[in-house]
Amino acid sequence: MRTLLLPLLLATATPALAQSATPSKAMQAAHASIAADYEQVIAEVIELTEIPAPPFRETARGARMAEKFKALGLTDVHVDAVGNVIGTRPGVDRTAKALMVAAHLDTVFPPDVAIKVRREGNTLHAPGIGDTTVTLAALLAFNRALTAAKITPARDIIFVANVGEEGQGDLRGVRHLFSASPLKARIGDFISFDGSNVARIVNGGVGSRRYRVAFKGPGGHSYGAFGIVNPMAAMAGTVQGLYKIIPPTDVKTTFAASTIAGGTSVNSIPNLILAEFDMRSASTTNLKALEAQFLQIITDSVAAENAARDTRYGKISAVPELIGDRPAGTTPESDPLVQAAARVLKAGGYDAELMPSSTDSNIPISLGIPAITLGAGGGGFRAHALDEYVNVERVAFVKGITTAFDIVVQAAAIKR
Repeated sequence: MRTLLLPLLLATATPALAQSATPSKAMQAAHASIAADYEQVIAEVIELTEIPAPPFRETARGARMAEKFKALGLTDVHVDAVGNVIGTRPGVDRTAKALMVAAHLDTVFPPDVAIKVRREGNTLHAPGIGDTTVTLAALLAFNRALTAAKITPARDIIFVANVGEEGQGDLRGVRHLFSASPLKARIGDFISFDGSNVARIVNGGVGSRRYRVAFKGPGGHSYGAFGIVNPMAAMAGTVQGLYKIIPPTDVKTTFAASTIAGGTSVNSIPNLILAEFDMRSASTTNLKALEAQFLQIITDSVAAENAARDTRYGKISAVPELIGDRPAGTTPESDPLVQAAARVLKAGGYDAELMPSSTDSNIPISLGIPAITLGAGGGGFRAHALDEYVNVERVAFVKGITTAFDIVVQAAAIKR
């Protein structure tokens, strides 16, 4: 049963956890700490952004976060088997299910992309700064505020700087936490901070199924072997067939033919073509149906090419390889975690929007564990682009960090 802790516990252990027009002295002290912390938070955003963290190469940034977690006094700070950096802030009730608060270490940018933060007035510019180095710095600010205000959360808060959220990382960091980590049984609620859009609550997980398909054939000279089967044609038939699908409209469902590679030379019929495909939906039913259609289209396209051209040197085949699997699901609007976030955002003057997305929260949501993804900061723009930037105008930025902090404090008061 989902309830809030008893008023006595709230009053004695966690001052001013209840949202009110006038924050308690403890929460006022925490807010003052965040405001005074502005320059340090900005410095940490810059520092962490300039430590490269390409997919599967988050070690250096993770090591720095581990140092900072230890300096903040978090307990049991460690790096787990896949590279997640974990530290715990003990709560009053150590036996209660914990709140896990996470932000991902990785960015989408490969190692050859130079990362140097540039400040222009009230904006900081650099690849990956808004998605999501700014929220790594926010986790540090939350802890300094809790310490400054002498607030002990009602239950443990497990802070995580996790690996593998982006692209082919395929949520591997959080997937590990909820499958192979000894912490999995302790987690009652999960908040992922990802990006700087404070006025959104991601309570729906957009699932995805991603495939790399190897279309294979005998290959040969473009002139001398003309007329034999060509894996490029089978690939093209697959793309055309996919784009003839009319997606369902009850829940947004999408697909994309994304990348292509292969071939030998311009004057050769290829023996191998690799193509990657992405399918997404917040509906598990829709996603499964789309995936089944897609796999059948591959089979039909291969058969059509083998029937259309000469197979004396061999036939076309196709090998689909699943390279991404993000489960779908929803944390209900009525859940106390969603309600707590909505309440704080409303009190802060934000017009909170519930929405689905593909984030680290997909994993706990799919397992029935209440989870949401939120933003922290003054707003971010051009995510995944080389000209990515965030707004760090003092008033908006401090308000965004403070609001995110208040949601964490409120969420820590939920008992599972």
